[in-house]
Amino acid sequence: MSAIIKIKPLGFPWETQDPFLFCVHHADAYPKGNDQMGPDASLSGRAIGNDFTIKDGWRMYHGSKVPGFPAHPHRGFETVTIATKGLIDHSDSLGAAARFGNGDVQWMTAGKGVQHSEMFPLLSKEKDNPLELFQIWLNLPQKHKLVPPHFGMLWNETIPREVVKDVNGKTTEVMIVAGKLGDKTAPTPPPHSWANDADHDVAIWTINMEPGATFTLPKASKGAKRSIYFYKGELLQVEDQSINAYKAVELQADQEAVLTNGKEPGFLLMLQGKPIGEPVAQYGPFVMNNQAEIQQAMQEYQRTQFGGWPWPNHEHVHAREKGRFAIHADGKVEEKG
Repeated sequence: MSAIIKIKPLGFPWETQDPFLFCVHHADAYPKGNDQMGPDASLSGRAIGNDFTIKDGWRMYHGSKVPGFPAHPHRGFETVTIATKGLIDHSDSLGAAARFGNGDVQWMTAGKGVQHSEMFPLLSKEKDNPLELFQIWLNLPQKHKLVPPHFGMLWNETIPREVVKDVNGKTTEVMIVAGKLGDKTAPTPPPHSWANDADHDVAIWTINMEPGATFTLPKASKGAKRSIYFYKGELLQVEDQSINAYKAVELQADQEAVLTNGKEPGFLLMLQGKPIGEPVAQYGPFVMNNQAEIQQAMQEYQRTQFGGWPWPNHEHVHAREKGRFAIHADGKVEEKG
């Protein structure tokens, strides 16, 4: 019996299954930076403030000078941001800040409400500044939707990788952001996350396969949902079916699934977990259980701004000379250089 449930093309954003809400994949070939850490290129012809069309290989998104997403609110869910290439500047309404990237992951519990900005500073003035990231929205159960906001850093150096060789010596490397594989277990998720309970079997993995490599996804627990997203490569065989790039495959999580890569390096994301199984009411950046709670979220944001904005502007970026770092709302400082 095949483990495949459904195969579908990827859109924007990527469709996900409960307990996830959706996933977006940003890949931009940014040019050299200017003095303001924006693109050293003309912005003419772009819909500045709402530039989601790839032009010359990159987008400004909602940024006006620096690409990215200026201050905006969230409530009722979590964001997991995997920055595989390039750097992201985080600032938030709690006074916390970070610069992370090149393999780092930020896991933020919005809870009862937070504003944050996610800007993409182009630090190098001498060479191009490519960026690639995934942002995954993971729902919170009703009992945790109004917990205090929290963010944690999973630094590249602390995220476990499992390297698996097949019978032909071809390798597959799995970065374990959540869950476990073999004897490798991901860092502990935030305290109120659905992923914090091992019984929920939440897994977030990036999977990089050598040309011709074969890798078997192990069985998960019964009741879990599993999707893989083949976002870059030539061809991937999933069980007995061959798919080309930019396809998603829903799988039976409690069955093994054999993946065989084609002639080019293959890149996948896997999302897995037991469903929360509660009603979802969403309005933009607010995700609650019913429309009355959405109305309450909007009213509270209008009244409180979820703590206001303590930074000089809504597109705040950190100093060019700063390395990777995090300053938490409780004053804890992490410097990674």
